[in-house]
Amino acid sequence: MKKGQKELAVLVERVRERTPLIHNITNYVTVNDCANILLACGGSPIMSDELQEVEEITSICGGLHINIGTLNQRTIPAMKAAGKKANACGHPVLLDPVGAGASRLRTETAEELLKEVKFTAIRGNISEIKTLALGMGTTKGVDADSTDAVTDATLEAAVTFAAEFAQRTGAVAAITGAVDIVTDGREAFIISNGHPMMSKVTGTGCMLSAMMTAYLTANPDHPLEAAAAAVCAIGIAGEQAYKRLTPQEGNAAYRNHIIDAIYHMNGETLEKEADVRKYIWEKDGMKPASGEDSHEM
Repeated sequence: MKKGQKELAVLVERVRERTPLIHNITNYVTVNDCANILLACGGSPIMSDELQEVEEITSICGGLHINIGTLNQRTIPAMKAAGKKANACGHPVLLDPVGAGASRLRTETAEELLKEVKFTAIRGNISEIKTLALGMGTTKGVDADSTDAVTDATLEAAVTFAAEFAQRTGAVAAITGAVDIVTDGREAFIISNGHPMMSKVTGTGCMLSAMMTAYLTANPDHPLEAAAAAVCAIGIAGEQAYKRLTPQEGNAAYRNHIIDAIYHMNGETLEKEADVRKYIWEKDGMKPASGEDSHEM
């Protein structure tokens, strides 16, 4: 058993033990799924994007999840106000920059949030994170451009890019796709769980961001590991959900099976099924952590 799996497994159980209340300012396409995935993983959701109440709401919660998927001129000030209040309260804050690079409004809003709010974690696809890091991107709607995809051939460069972004922002960077990278700039988890059908369900990324916020809130002293555990959990859920599909079922049933799999997720399952490697940043690049396999980047 790899060391990375063992240290992540215990974090899953803490979410159910502590039942963190999470404030979500998220998009209306997936708001119900985000609420349900939080309940499934052991958290508790509250949805509020009204400027007149977001500071009060976020102050009674344990963590804040900001998702810009359907942002508008009414919700942008609410995101900033809630973020600043959460910072003042010492609460974890996660940014999901959905579609950054697809429009000027999305990109500029994400950049403004990065300047005005201190984020514990930033989760997005490679194109969205590239936009935030480089001021450019080739986001196709809210999906990553295929030319940005992380592959075995580009993994080393992608991990280095993610680590540098994490160092610059001071946040855990979680870049998700066929291969997931979670790093704080000093250590990195490379995660290979998941199933291609997850891309056929609108909102698996949004659900992950909500769930990751609960993991961060329940494990405040281990933000890197908490973010990685959430990524492993949703990937395993995607694998399990696909195995449950009958020939008559499609993406709607698949979404429900993912939520069900998270409902039953525990540390034992994560430790057994997580496909994760841990790396340490050294002068000559990322190297496997002690106890990991010998594969080097």
